[in-house]
Amino acid sequence: MATEHQQTILIVEDDVNLSEMLNAYFNIQGYAVRTTSLGREALTLAYTQPPDLILLDINLPDVDGFEVCNQLHASHKTRHIPVIFLTEVREHPEKLYGLQLGVIDYITKPFDVQELRLRVRNTLNRAASAITKNPVTGLPEGGRIDKVLAGIVAGEYADCGVLTVTLLGLDAFRELYGFVASDDVLRVTSLTVASAVREVGGLDALCGHLDQHTFLIVLPSDRVEGFIQRITDHLGGLLEYFYPGDNRAPNTRTDDRLRLQIEHLDANSGSIMDIEVLKERVLSGTGSSSTRK
Repeated sequence: MATEHQQTILIVEDDVNLSEMLNAYFNIQGYAVRTTSLGREALTLAYTQPPDLILLDINLPDVDGFEVCNQLHASHKTRHIPVIFLTEVREHPEKLYGLQLGVIDYITKPFDVQELRLRVRNTLNRAASAITKNPVTGLPEGGRIDKVLAGIVAGEYADCGVLTVTLLGLDAFRELYGFVASDDVLRVTSLTVASAVREVGGLDALCGHLDQHTFLIVLPSDRVEGFIQRITDHLGGLLEYFYPGDNRAPNTRTDDRLRLQIEHLDANSGSIMDIEVLKERVLSGTGSSSTRK
């Protein structure tokens, strides 16, 4: 039976007593809580283990909350995380600046903890119900894709073709040529994959992100081979052209080069009863037939 996702709150507060109180309070409310008193450590925690919400003090001992928020919103991985400022700042211009940075809400100290709890709950509910789209490709990810995976677990897609298309080698490419170039690769790949899904699969077909590098595809079973052929024709040799001319190697298929891996996912998942287990199996490539291009 699928377990309910435990929402995580990251508390960034240098007042030890307040931090401990909030930690205990939100733990009792059923949230997973992490705490830190430093802005830089908060960024590291957010990048490595993105929380569902951040409670962020403005006056921190290393970098202020405004800069932390600015850096969070500069990253594709963390810009979607809702931030609530915990602050003693009451001036209107300061609040406007925070809102321009994408802050969801302000709580001014001293505050009513019950009011804070309700604001946290409402913010998390809005975030969970929102349609999440990948900031680079615009394709759906998150909750909508989790619903599809839950349907696969429940056997609702047994008559459909379910595939994953993974763009391999993107991390190595990014290290060599930077984020802008790697985002261009991801964007072109997503446009090509989504176009093929739409043209071959029809209006009922679905294309979204399982993770940043992996697309989940659902389309009629009898159109799977046509989709794979379309992707192979359009992307088979295109990826090499993202490399500078002196670094193109069309006949080379090493582990660090850009390439596609197409896998058939068994929609009749049988003993798999949890979408997190299904995700793990899909992303690790176990239990699926695969084709590399």
